[in-house]
Amino acid sequence: MGISDNDVQKQLRHMMAFIEQEANEKAEEIDAKAEEEFNIEKGRLVQQQRTKILEYYEKKEKQVELQRKIQSSNMLNQGRLKCLKAREDHLRSVLEEARLNLNRISSDSHRYPSILKGLMLQVCEIGLERKSPSDLTFLPHNCYAPQHLQKSIGLFAT
Repeated sequence: MGISDNDVQKQLRHMMAFIEQEANEKAEEIDAKAEEEFNIEKGRLVQQQRTKILEYYEKKEKQVELQRKIQSSNMLNQGRLKCLKAREDHLRSVLEEARLNLNRISSDSHRYPSILKGLMLQVCEIGLERKSPSDLTFLPHNCYAPQHLQKSIGLFAT
């Protein structure tokens, strides 16, 4: 008993449908696997780029913070320098004023001895306030003193 052409055709169509179905399933598997691999690779690349971007902005933030600290330090130093300059200018003006007053007072033979006596008393008080006698050195009255200073020291001794 032979198979009729119709049955052969039917079996061939059935086999072709089966092969086509298998091919479609295999193609779908390949597509699904390719899609999955694509998504994995895409996710990896996206994560890699996110990490790079985050590192870039963290680096920029650190640079900005460093610049801010440098600027703050510079401003603080400029303020300190201005303060020191103002202090130095004031000290110079006070010293200049004292120098002028000293020249004026030292030429006044009536006031100079009493001022000198008062200054010597202050020096003695400072010497008594010191903790150690070695903190203050007293020189003999005739050691380095000019003539008019020796007279004033003589007045102080009496």
